[in-house]
Amino acid sequence: MKHPFFNNRILILYYGLFWLVMGLGNSLLQAFWNNMGMEASLLESVHLFLLYPILGASIWYLIRYNGLNENDWLWNVMFHLVAASILNAIWLYMGFIAVGMVNEIYLDNFYKALPSNILAGYLMYAGYVVFFYALGYYDSLKEKIKREAELKSLVRDAELNALKSQINPHFLFNSLNSISSLTISNPQKAQEMVINLSAFMRYSLQHNRDETVSLLEELENIKLYLGIEKVRFGKKLLPVFEVEEACLQARIPNMILQPLFENAIKYGVYEATSPVSIRVSCRPEQAYFHLTIENDYDPESVKNKGEGIGLRNIRQRLELIYGNPNLIRVTDDRTSYKVELMLPKK
Repeated sequence: MKHPFFNNRILILYYGLFWLVMGLGNSLLQAFWNNMGMEASLLESVHLFLLYPILGASIWYLIRYNGLNENDWLWNVMFHLVAASILNAIWLYMGFIAVGMVNEIYLDNFYKALPSNILAGYLMYAGYVVFFYALGYYDSLKEKIKREAELKSLVRDAELNALKSQINPHFLFNSLNSISSLTISNPQKAQEMVINLSAFMRYSLQHNRDETVSLLEELENIKLYLGIEKVRFGKKLLPVFEVEEACLQARIPNMILQPLFENAIKYGVYEATSPVSIRVSCRPEQAYFHLTIENDYDPESVKNKGEGIGLRNIRQRLELIYGNPNLIRVTDDRTSYKVELMLPKK
């Protein structure tokens, strides 16, 4: 891992400004409060607040070498005690050279301040250790959160793919059963149904990689599906589309409507003796697109009608994609069945 000062220019800017303010503040305090000459006070500030911050930045590499999780606490204390002693010796020696090069008169002051400087060196080393450990922990926490988010995304994608994989086999099973029955009673319609089924499956495979499509594309897909079922049911199946223009470019989960039409045909059209309409409407609201699919059915011919695979599939997909389990509402008044989808605009 790179040094945090190399990865974050803002951090190194704040670091430099902090020590600059500390150095200037110390110089003014020593000059005007303790009556120390300006040159001497500046020299002390350079020693404390310039040389040590430069050396202190290297403590990061000691932290990376000796992580808290790798050794026991006694080893950590001994390691940092030795490291602090070496670093302080280097720092004091550099200060001694710098003071001597500027003016040897100040060496007496340097020797007098040596005990307090040694203590200050250890204290600053301890401050750097705490700072860099905290910084390392923060970076590790961010990385952990990032990895968890990526893992959740992978799990979510896997669940969505599993849910989508339930749709096509379920539909294909029903369609093949219909084709099987038509091959004996009406071979020409069976052939037409095979052609429509081929076009529908080609569309499904083409769009299966995209999580969302426009409502316009989804409705075109539904019309392919209805074309397949129209071969079987003829005039009994009456689809009605009342979709406002503003809804057509809405992004919705792909293949989300097909199970609803399957249910409408299975429970409404299949047993009916008279034409059954399946009404599709959509209107934009403030934060949602309100999409409704409604069909009539004969309650005498449908026993124990409940939430089957298709509706559970849709409910789970909406919760995975939008994080809200309440985006679907089902109303059954014993003569008609209505499913409402509240699809967020964002």
